[in-house]
Amino acid sequence: MSDVTQPRRRIRAQASDRDPTAMRFLLDSDIQPGQSARFTAAEAGSAPLAEALFAIDGVAQVQVSGASIHVRRVDGADWAALKPRIAEAIRTVLDTSDHPLGAAQAHRDDDARILSRVQDLLDRQANPAIAAHGGSVRVDRVEKARVYLRFAGGCQGCAASSQTLREGIETMLRAALPEIAEIIDVTDHDAGVNPYYTSDDGPSPKLMRPVPATVVDRSEGELRIDPEFLARRLGLTPDTLSAGLANGDIERHVETRAGQSGPITRVAVFAPTRAWAADLHDDGRIFEVPPPRRSTPEKAQDQTLADRLRAHLARLGPEEIPITYGALARGVGLYLPGSVRKVTAALETTMREDAAAGRPFVAAQVVNRHSGVPGQGFFDLAEQLGTPLVPDPAVLARYRQGLPARA
Repeated sequence: MSDVTQPRRRIRAQASDRDPTAMRFLLDSDIQPGQSARFTAAEAGSAPLAEALFAIDGVAQVQVSGASIHVRRVDGADWAALKPRIAEAIRTVLDTSDHPLGAAQAHRDDDARILSRVQDLLDRQANPAIAAHGGSVRVDRVEKARVYLRFAGGCQGCAASSQTLREGIETMLRAALPEIAEIIDVTDHDAGVNPYYTSDDGPSPKLMRPVPATVVDRSEGELRIDPEFLARRLGLTPDTLSAGLANGDIERHVETRAGQSGPITRVAVFAPTRAWAADLHDDGRIFEVPPPRRSTPEKAQDQTLADRLRAHLARLGPEEIPITYGALARGVGLYLPGSVRKVTAALETTMREDAAAGRPFVAAQVVNRHSGVPGQGFFDLAEQLGTPLVPDPAVLARYRQGLPARA
């Protein structure tokens, strides 16, 4: 009998920008296909993965969905010490157990199994789209293979929600679970207000297709999309994609908005003949979405960004000034490579506006992270505009004191 060495599982740890006590551990495949679960220490029960993680001192809560394990630590625990122990526990359980979330979870009765699968599908493929329009849908119960759904938020009271159920959610659920006998809407729509289909002028929400977490790298404050994946979506080769991004033939837009469970970052890429877009949720989930309309021409984009930068700088407290170009880019939702270049171009727009109005340059508040002063382009343009400045931190600090007081 020969020994076969099992490949070491790849696990990526991803910190939360909003919650320092939370960390996501991403794998390349589902933990237990078709199953998701949430555990506290008291609820670990017979789930091997939960038992192994709660055996680690400092783990407070565990949530599993798809290929993602979301772990919350207790106050005072150190991620530097916890991360390697958590990763090793995950590998050990997945290498030794066929049912890391528990055998009972895998052998529940048919109705309970259907309920779990339906809710998981709704959470991963329907609710991210619906939440962006103020609504949600959940499983109320399952009886004899009949699935009862309840809409909430913007969906409640919306006459179009029955159409959404029939044309979108029902199609998705029946394709994934043909054993479903009937799908029934039990929402009290008479009690609902503000239907999400009329909440704005944009398109009605559509179901979204999950994207593997490995496609997007959000490390080091930037967003990087796997070029081979993106090239396939745009019908290009990776080399053509790279060249188009470099020469401007292919555009990238990123914006961040508030979602029901945290910020959602939308990435849109426009090639000459195709476009692609995805929503990146704060918990690490990624969904392809219908691409938005191509935005305004570049000059109008620069003006819009200049206004956003000016407004963002006005909201910062004195202790947050000066701010680096990279931090400012992230502050207005720009993460992709090249974002700093867009920010500096828009800051030049603010400088021309300020010079025309006889105001101090708001751009003086933004500095290079290494030198602690604005980039050379700032000083060159300031001189062209008749307000020469020197790259001296003390001089610039006094200059910034002349800017309008913040509200």
